Amino acid sequence: MAKNETTMVNRKSDIISAAIAVFAEIGYYRATTAQVAERAQISQPYIFKFFATKEALLLTALEVSWTRVVDSFRKVVESAVPEQLESGLIEAYEEILATYQNEVLLQMQAQTIREASIQEAMRNGYGEVRQMVLEAFRAAGIPNAEERTMLFLARGLLCNISVALAMPELKEF
Repeated sequence: MAKNETTMVNRKSDIISAAIAVFAEIGYYRATTAQVAERAQISQPYIFKFFATKEALLLTALEVSWTRVVDSFRKVVESAVPEQLESGLIEAYEEILATYQNEVLLQMQAQTIREASIQEAMRNGYGEVRQMVLEAFRAAGIPNAEERTMLFLARGLLCNISVALAMPELKEF
């Protein structure tokens, strides 16, 4: 990759990271691309070199956050022994919560946004995670795999709320 291309990839990544932070901190609707640009230390017009709209930037930020969850879970699924699968997935998600809290908060906010494209991105993200966990539970021979998957996802959402409200007692189980 040429130096200029590398710089552009890095700048795009910086913009996405800045957007995740700004959207998580003040909300998608209140956030402006000017605030994202300021956080990324670039000019506002430079954002539009990569993203046609603020919504396109949000969709990319959501894609990054869901990819992180999916990739993290995939590593566990590919390496865990059946007896440690669920605990491995829990540990992986706790690591995401600790390290990428803004991405989790972004996903939580996106759940309430009614735009069709954002709802679709959220359905796709949850659907991919659900399917991966369900298939892994079935392959591991976990009894009642469907119910255990639902409980796993429900606990994950409760963990999200715990982080958002600074109530660690919600995730103690």
